Amino acid sequence: MAKIILTVDGTILKEVLLTKERITIGRRSHNDLVIDHAAISAEHAVLITLRGDSFLEDLNSTNGTQVNGQPVKKYVLQDNDIIELTPYKIRFVAGDGTERASGDRQGAAEQGREDDPFAGTPASDGDVALQQHALIRVLNGPFAGKELPIAKPLTTIGRPGVQVALITHRTPDYFITHVEGSSFPLVNGNSIGANARLLKVDDVIDLSGTRMVFKRVEL
Repeated sequence: MAKIILTVDGTILKEVLLTKERITIGRRSHNDLVIDHAAISAEHAVLITLRGDSFLEDLNSTNGTQVNGQPVKKYVLQDNDIIELTPYKIRFVAGDGTERASGDRQGAAEQGREDDPFAGTPASDGDVALQQHALIRVLNGPFAGKELPIAKPLTTIGRPGVQVALITHRTPDYFITHVEGSSFPLVNGNSIGANARLLKVDDVIDLSGTRMVFKRVEL
């Protein structure tokens, strides 16, 4: 099971198992991880864990949230990522399932081309793929025609370090959210901004120079 480890100046203060779908972090006592410090907002950030994937979201905190030294608003966590909430650090330790997924992401990135929009996305196993109800198909470039089944509650697309988006499946709908990059993804030529945007059939997504289309699948 995944967990987070809170430290300050190298001293471990607390460990929290990610036993719930939502783990909140903040200064007020109702949070799952309470950090009583003036630099921490009342509701600072939230960790969402679904089927082995953990996703960090900053809740418009005053001083912001960083992962591995980079400011983030939304971020898909990988094993040993360091969440920084000045002056505290939180290390994310993946459970068995997430460690395998992280390894799959790393292996895919090492074996795939840097411009592959799905290079950092772990492949789904056959049983899950049969249950998928949607997919993303690349429309341009050397990977035109390549498809990615949307078979998990959280699926990342794009190129890590350049531009990444998250597709969230909340039955029966699918949403796209900006995760990483200096500019927001475009859907049908319009910026999605900082908020999640509902995807509709045949919506065209522009992400780091790659154009993709969202499709529903008839089962």
